Amino acid sequence: MSSPVWIGVDIGGTKVLAGVVGPEGTVLRTARLASPGREATVAEVEDALSDAVGAVAAGARVAGVGIAAAGFVDADGERVRFAPHLPWRDDPVRSRLTERWGTSVLLENDATCAAVAESELGAAHGAGSAVLITLGTGIGGGIAVGGTVLRGAGGMAGEVGHMKVQPGGAVCECGGRGCWEQYASGPALLRGVRASWERRGPVLQERTGGDPDQLTGPVVTEAADRGDPLAQEVLEEVGRWLGLGLSNLVAALDPECVVVGGGLAAAGEAVLAPARRELGAQLVGRGHRTAPPVVTALLGAEAGLVGAALLARAAASGA
Repeated sequence: MSSPVWIGVDIGGTKVLAGVVGPEGTVLRTARLASPGREATVAEVEDALSDAVGAVAAGARVAGVGIAAAGFVDADGERVRFAPHLPWRDDPVRSRLTERWGTSVLLENDATCAAVAESELGAAHGAGSAVLITLGTGIGGGIAVGGTVLRGAGGMAGEVGHMKVQPGGAVCECGGRGCWEQYASGPALLRGVRASWERRGPVLQERTGGDPDQLTGPVVTEAADRGDPLAQEVLEEVGRWLGLGLSNLVAALDPECVVVGGGLAAAGEAVLAPARRELGAQLVGRGHRTAPPVVTALLGAEAGLVGAALLARAAASGA
């Protein structure tokens, strides 16, 4: 009989990504489904989680599951108090899924899970302190100090995407205005391109058939790589907003490094280079201090599920 498997599942506003994770953090196989999203019912979201776990388990016995949830997870790891891009509102997610699956379940914020993975295995390995930013449907954050991720009094530290960077600005999914994620995220990138759609180049035209509703982040990144001026311009703008927010975090936390992950990080230097420039220009004490390096997450889109599985395994072993 094969050994039982440990599974990590990362669920956000657009995707459910599950993976079987080996003892050293190696992802052995994955399954990806569309996320039901904010307009779904709680039951539909948890059905999608079950479908993803079943698909990746492929008949193997499951030792435990770690859930990396895009939302505010309480200090006990029992409830998702609020999820801007999902329907969970003070829901006892861990206990429901434990009963449903008949195995141990760990529940944690998705960016916290990614911070654990990048600190233990990735770009922040060996750093005394690090800030991890995930750029996707929104912006998540994790703060690692001395190998430990800061969770806060209520378990909700690191929700940096909802820092206010533009008072009275764009309406956010959280109900507030001017949140950082409204200016430096995947949806912000697409909104920027659509706002100037008449200036699209031939690559954007070809890949979308002229329909802005067919835009995706990878299409914009590809167009920028192939020299499309509009795609390059909007990525530059998103990068500047990213750097502005990072300057606030660096001023408050003075981390040894900043790690940027999530789907939008695939744009690489097209977004990171302007972020570094803006960070350097806005950082308090510039000229008298060194800005931390801003680097791409090594574990990519799998960081959240890897961290979730690592935390689930550690919790089961009492580590």
